[in-house]
Amino acid sequence: MARAAAVTSPTPRPAPLADRSEAVLSRLQLLVTRKLDGLLQGDYAGLLPGPGSEAGESREYRPGDDVRRMDWPVTARTTTPHVRRTVADRELETWLALDLSASLDFGTGQWLKREVVVAAAAAITHLTVRGGNRIGAVIGTGGGVSAPARRWRGGPPPAGPGVLTRLPARSGRKEAQGLLRAVAGTTIQPGRGDLGALIEMLNRPPRRRGVAVVVSDFLAPAEQWARPMRKLRVRHDVLAIEVVDPRELELPDVGVLPVVDPESGELHEVQTADPRLRQRYADAATAQRATIAAALRGAGAAHLRLRTDRDWLLDMVRFVAAQRHARTRGTTR
Repeated sequence: MARAAAVTSPTPRPAPLADRSEAVLSRLQLLVTRKLDGLLQGDYAGLLPGPGSEAGESREYRPGDDVRRMDWPVTARTTTPHVRRTVADRELETWLALDLSASLDFGTGQWLKREVVVAAAAAITHLTVRGGNRIGAVIGTGGGVSAPARRWRGGPPPAGPGVLTRLPARSGRKEAQGLLRAVAGTTIQPGRGDLGALIEMLNRPPRRRGVAVVVSDFLAPAEQWARPMRKLRVRHDVLAIEVVDPRELELPDVGVLPVVDPESGELHEVQTADPRLRQRYADAATAQRATIAAALRGAGAAHLRLRTDRDWLLDMVRFVAAQRHARTRGTTR
């Protein structure tokens, strides 16, 4: 599998490197297409196949039907249990909230975390941009200063410290490819990001019901982003994609290890030969991930975890297939 590293090029850059970046992004899109095309997608108002929300015709109840879809007026008139079938909505509007703060510019596996963010954005785009469906994005590069909406056709959005950029939702494969080029060309800026402000950009102004996908490492305190996530779930189907590196879960035994906080620049030296320190680190990491999972579950969001040392695309295929199976059985997330 080709690495996505070359797609994360800063701008401006020399033409040959830009051409190489474009070629790698094209190969990434081809890889996503080969893995996902014809397997998971359809022209429905939802990232994951489901029963739809528009009312359709009624039919008699059969064992295994979801009782929440009982058509009680028809049942009362006919004295026979009936369920209301639904029709999937068309012209889905999908919004991506992509966290490209400094903590994402890190990775010790096969990819950097920011490469997985770009790859996940490519997969989500491929899953949704069909039949006139529209896709847009908001990108956070640190801080909490908003930038006005800008056109993104033909190039990346302007980067700067503390910039939150909105890429308007548009339909069509050309527009989707332009969005991915803009995401891939975004330069990660130093400083702490505000994940809560990034998610809040999907809440205001209010949009028609659709799908919202938040891609981040969620390392910011849960109290910063949990409430905006809950507000987002009131109106939209929400998918949270958590990007994780194995070194964030446990430390290797490599002696004295200098570590730098990419957002604050603070430098610490850690004696990894101490087994008690490694155990405390692993316990703290486990507790942190449990807090993140609990906050996402409390917000009602579907939760997908992608690691930099695993096949992210295979994990995504398995997740969407499992979600489809759960929905066809009438179960919840």
